[in-house]
Amino acid sequence: MNNLIESKVPQKMREIAPDFVNYGENILFKEVWRDPTLTSKERSLITLSALISIGNTEQFPFHLQLAKKNGITEKEIIALITHMAFYVGWPKASGALNIILQ
Repeated sequence: MNNLIESKVPQKMREIAPDFVNYGENILFKEVWRDPTLTSKERSLITLSALISIGNTEQFPFHLQLAKKNGITEKEIIALITHMAFYVGWPKASGALNIILQ
């Protein structure tokens, strides 16, 4: 797909929703994520924060791995989650922390 991420979209999704897959792969990860205004590390921190704030545990593991590829350490991720707990709620932050423990 590109050097930022390796696509893991199931073939069935490609068949039934090709435009959806195309938007994610080509617009989001090839255009938006490569905009030089923000670094990949900054984008990962923003994305993890957004996922924690809405309680999205489904996408969190993928973006956790991407954040690590983008140079974010586990210590920084734990600090992010701890910080987020006070702004978005303890249960959401705890849910994110539990994913790290898996």
